[in-house]
Amino acid sequence: MVTRQKILIVDDDENICELISLYLTKEFYDTKMVHDGEEALRQFELFKPNLILLDLMLPGIDGYQVCRQIRQTSNVPIIMLSAKGEVFDKVLGLELGADDYIIKPFDSKELVARVKAVLRRYQPAASEPPKPAGKYVEYPDLSINLTNYSVVYKGETVEMPPKELELLYFLASSPNQVFTREQLLDHIWGYEYIGDTRTVDVHIKRLREKIKDNEHWTISTVWGIGYKFGVKTP
Repeated sequence: MVTRQKILIVDDDENICELISLYLTKEFYDTKMVHDGEEALRQFELFKPNLILLDLMLPGIDGYQVCRQIRQTSNVPIIMLSAKGEVFDKVLGLELGADDYIIKPFDSKELVARVKAVLRRYQPAASEPPKPAGKYVEYPDLSINLTNYSVVYKGETVEMPPKELELLYFLASSPNQVFTREQLLDHIWGYEYIGDTRTVDVHIKRLREKIKDNEHWTISTVWGIGYKFGVKTP
C-alpha cells in the first residue's frame, strides 16, 4: 500500500485553504489546514508533513518567522504563498530557506505542478531505484550524489534543500565551464519557474556559506556573466 504524502497548508484565509486542499486531495495528497503561525509550528511537529505551503501574512507569527524556525531543525520543502510579488520579498523568502515562491492569485494547475516538482526533487529515492552512473561527482573534500541527494564535505554530511544540491551538482558536473544566471535558472528551475535571476545569486550565497572553497576547487563568480565550479589542475 502506497503511503500518501502529507501537505500542511498554512493561510489565514480559510477559503483559500479549502480551495488548495481540494486541488491537492484530488491528486491523492493528505492535507491539514491551519490559519496562524503558532498553530503551523505545532502541526509541523504533530502532522510531520512532506511539504508545507506557507502564506507570508499570518496573524501573530508571520510566515517568514515560521520558515526561519522550521529551518533550524528541518529541511522539509517549503513553498511560500504571497500577494507580494516584489523581488525583495522573493529573495528574502529564498534566503530564509524556502524552496519556491508562488504569487497570489495563482492557477490551480501551476500550484499542483510546483508541489509535485518540489516533492520529486526532495524525495527521489522513495520512488526511484538507485542509479549507478551519471549522478555522482567527487573532488577532494567534496562528494555530491544526486541519486540519493546527499553532499559530504570534509567527511561530514551537509544538509541542504534540493535546489541548492541540484545547483551544486550541475556546476560541479561541468568543471571550469561558465554558466549565465539565465542558463542556471533554465537548467535547475526549468519551465515551472518564472523568476528573477537573483534567485541564482541567493542559492550561490547559501552554498558558499555551507561549503568553503578548497585549494583544489572553488565556486567562482565570473563578473558580468555568471558562475562556474573552478577546478585547479596540478
